[in-house]
Amino acid sequence: MLPGNSANRNLGKDKFHKSQHFDYSNGVAMMVGAEKPGIGGELLLGQSSRPNYSLFPKGEGSDAPSWVAFDKQVLCFDAYFQESVPQRREEKHRVRMCKIYFYLEDDTIQVVEPELKNSGIPQGILIRRHRIPLPAPKEDCFYNVHHFNINQEIVFYSRNFMITDCDPFTRNFLIKMGVRLNPSASTPADPYTTHRQEMEDNMKPLRPYERIDTLKQFLEHDRKVLRFYCYWDDTESMFGDPRELILHYFLADDTMEIYEVVLPNSGRDAVPKFLHRGKLPKHAPIPKRQPGEITNRTVLNVFGPVGEGGRYILDSLKTGAVEEEFYKDCDLTIGGVINVWGRRMIICDCDNFTKEYYSSKYGVEDFTPVLYKASPPPKTARQVPPYTGFGSEEDSLCSCQGLLPKPPQKDFRKLMEKDRQGLVSNVLRFVAKMLTDSLIDKERVFIVYVYLSDDTIAVFEPPQRNSGVIGGKFLKRGRVKKPGQELFKSEMSEYFTAQDLYVGARLDLNNQPFQLLDADEFTFNYMEQHADEFPKANIATIVSKVKSISEEEQKKVKQFFTMSDPSSTGGIPYESFRTLLAEMDVQLSEHEIITLGRIYSVREQKEVDLGLMLAVAQDHLKKKNFEKFTDMIRAFTHEDRDRSGHLSSKEAQIIFKAFRLPLSDDLQRALLEKFQDESEKIDYHAFLSSINWRENPTPAVLPDVTVKLDADWRGDAADPAVKTINYSLFLEDVFGSTTNINDS
Repeated sequence: MLPGNSANRNLGKDKFHKSQHFDYSNGVAMMVGAEKPGIGGELLLGQSSRPNYSLFPKGEGSDAPSWVAFDKQVLCFDAYFQESVPQRREEKHRVRMCKIYFYLEDDTIQVVEPELKNSGIPQGILIRRHRIPLPAPKEDCFYNVHHFNINQEIVFYSRNFMITDCDPFTRNFLIKMGVRLNPSASTPADPYTTHRQEMEDNMKPLRPYERIDTLKQFLEHDRKVLRFYCYWDDTESMFGDPRELILHYFLADDTMEIYEVVLPNSGRDAVPKFLHRGKLPKHAPIPKRQPGEITNRTVLNVFGPVGEGGRYILDSLKTGAVEEEFYKDCDLTIGGVINVWGRRMIICDCDNFTKEYYSSKYGVEDFTPVLYKASPPPKTARQVPPYTGFGSEEDSLCSCQGLLPKPPQKDFRKLMEKDRQGLVSNVLRFVAKMLTDSLIDKERVFIVYVYLSDDTIAVFEPPQRNSGVIGGKFLKRGRVKKPGQELFKSEMSEYFTAQDLYVGARLDLNNQPFQLLDADEFTFNYMEQHADEFPKANIATIVSKVKSISEEEQKKVKQFFTMSDPSSTGGIPYESFRTLLAEMDVQLSEHEIITLGRIYSVREQKEVDLGLMLAVAQDHLKKKNFEKFTDMIRAFTHEDRDRSGHLSSKEAQIIFKAFRLPLSDDLQRALLEKFQDESEKIDYHAFLSSINWRENPTPAVLPDVTVKLDADWRGDAADPAVKTINYSLFLEDVFGSTTNINDS
């Protein structure tokens, strides 16, 4: 006895219960009897443990549980069982084949019988998947993998199954398990199945039938129809007249159908079809045939009566067969005549699909249509009564086009494309003055709005201090007629469109003449971007006009540039450039001159004063009574994880939106750019201290300065954008080179 060892088996034991005499097997209460274990569930002498599932040799394979190691692994056995048939005289028993599936993961078994055609018995799953108990007296145990082998019987619920063979996977698995497999057994023939097979063999002819394959033609040409336009001259019959017909030829089955084109007010009823769909014989009308006289196959009676007991064969030579000729697609050509049950119809034309079909299959290239009727006379123009003066001209015209008046249709597509989209207003604005002899009206300034969505025009007059004229709306938005048109006429009036307005144009708006003097930046950019719609802003057209001058004038132009730029800087003032173009004989409008100046201008970006911007920002914050500067510093400090005192502009704008900073987005962006460093981050302490109107107030600014600053940082400066013209680039594009400027 070594130290620590003891002969007492109860040491370390934690179960001392007495095993019960009763237990459940397959849901049925039963007595265990002599197989009852001892105290604590220990086995007595002579007893052996009953495993719940199949046991495999230890030390081989993985240690994973069976439901993992044998997942989706199934043993498959071929088997059969005999079923007695006492109620039939033809058979005494029936042999039924089946498959036995044993699932290794949980020892479940499934029996499936393959379905046979016209068997007359229910087939499929005979025994659903579950654990099957052994036959009595061991019904408390279940089948496992050790109970299966080839060429032996197995009993499932009192039905004997004979296992004949297995698949290769099952064979290899059982061999690796150490099971000695028996040789494969043969399956006995089923008497009834043999009898049925003999009957089916006797029903088959000794020589094969002729194969008539129409499926290929149907699959290749289904829903493909040839369309021909036909003409039938029925004037010889009483009350007959020419008929127009449409012939449809179906390539799937070589059938035809004909529709009649019933013209309006022709006096004929519109019947559904002129000829129902079917095969059209060439030599119609044909004699009546008896039933069975026309067949696809010819049968020769060898001997015996017709029917049971007689012998017959198929005649491959088709002796005595009645043949009929039907129209095919090769018989239909333009200009050809077809016989439609005694009616001569001329094929005059066909559609595009039919032309492509005949061109690809038969190589036909000539599809000249046959003229079978005179061309219709030209339609007389409908006389429209003159405009009465009530409502609009379009509304009055719609009331004359039908009994039920409809509202005039608008160009909805143009409305959707040219309507306001976000910040793009799609409105052209021009500065205009009134052409009059009145000294007061000459000084008045008007803004002409042109709405591109519907070509309407509105005129506003901005208020001017001490002018004596009340500003506001001068002309309500609407379409404006061009001058010099008669009021009460049948034709539609012409209206001003966006193409009629440009800088320098003279407009007569409701008998009031105006002249357009200038336009805003959006108008110039829009007209230049859509140069195909606005010829006055088309740089190619303008340059071609300048190129058309004579050589003497070209020399004068070059001398003018040389005298205007004595220091050879390459640029001249815009006013000098405008004067030169206005004096040329090419008759350029003011808008075309401005377009040339904008293209060849030297643009200078004006720097905005930071102090003035801060003054405007503090003025806006003071008017809105914004004082959340301390809370904004806490928010900036919270977002500054590195405590560097700098944040990106994007993070700063997010904080501005969170606190609803009452400054416009453009002004915020302009201020943040002024406080950015090289890493594009801002010093938020300096920024918040600058806009804090409580602690660091700036001098107040006048309203006019605020408006001017607003125009500056928006990019719409009040000063003219074009100041200097790069004439060297202009000469290179127009005259080809600038090398001889100084020489001239």
